[in-house]
Amino acid sequence: MSPLRPLPAPLVLGGLCLLTSCTLRMQPAERARPGVSLPPTLLPAQAQVPTGAARKRPLPPPSPYRYSYLDTLMVGERVVRLYPGSRDVFEQLPVQEWLLSQAADEGDELDPEAEERRRLRKATTAQRAGRTLALRCQNGKAVRLVNNPTENYDTSVLYEYVATLPRIHHWLVAVRLYEGGYYLLIDQKTGRQTVVWSPPSVSPDGSYFVCGSSDVLARYEPSGLQVWSMKSGRPQLLWERQTEWGVSQPRWLNNHTILFEQDFIHNGDVDTRVMRLTLPD
Repeated sequence: MSPLRPLPAPLVLGGLCLLTSCTLRMQPAERARPGVSLPPTLLPAQAQVPTGAARKRPLPPPSPYRYSYLDTLMVGERVVRLYPGSRDVFEQLPVQEWLLSQAADEGDELDPEAEERRRLRKATTAQRAGRTLALRCQNGKAVRLVNNPTENYDTSVLYEYVATLPRIHHWLVAVRLYEGGYYLLIDQKTGRQTVVWSPPSVSPDGSYFVCGSSDVLARYEPSGLQVWSMKSGRPQLLWERQTEWGVSQPRWLNNHTILFEQDFIHNGDVDTRVMRLTLPD
């Protein structure tokens, strides 16, 4: 995917400098920038105190990771702002089953093969025969994904059935490489494959889904957010943003608003807060 042209400089709101707006496609990780103007209480000391008074050290600019900090995303020509969300509301929102399963798998406490067998028992159009995962499409086509567990960095690959997503009529398959991996959405009608960052969180009406990724410590995988549209019947990437903060457990408040956990580095450790984002119509 080719990047688009850079977007305008950061916005300033209430003395807080907003991060650089995103492009419609992947761009390098964002960088927080200091504010270009400060309120009177943050001006250099010599500009505030009378002649002869003791000089005070200037206060530092506000941290970009204060809870009141607002970030922005650019969707087309629309600016979409991130706001702090309610932890209580977030905890009450339903979590889609495949997101819960993935969170458990990442804890390295489950046997992936046993988990896949459990999931396949619920599937009617997916089955495994040895190294081959077979998916039967509505048009009669069979998609066959064959495992190749080798010690070769370039050729080693494992395919793991994760779930069937009824709202968007796709299968979700995890692809494990020698190092790292990604996810596939496979159209149940045609077998068409779409690469996504993470298991999708699908809106209640099936019109959108989002993929959140968080690897703020190791930075081996991209951290950030993808937003996809299903209005045409097939996944269309509206935009994605690779950031210095990560997105975990995105949950839908309604058909246009999501709440998610934003992971960021604070004092050398990972901290988390709940954020809210509303997509434009």
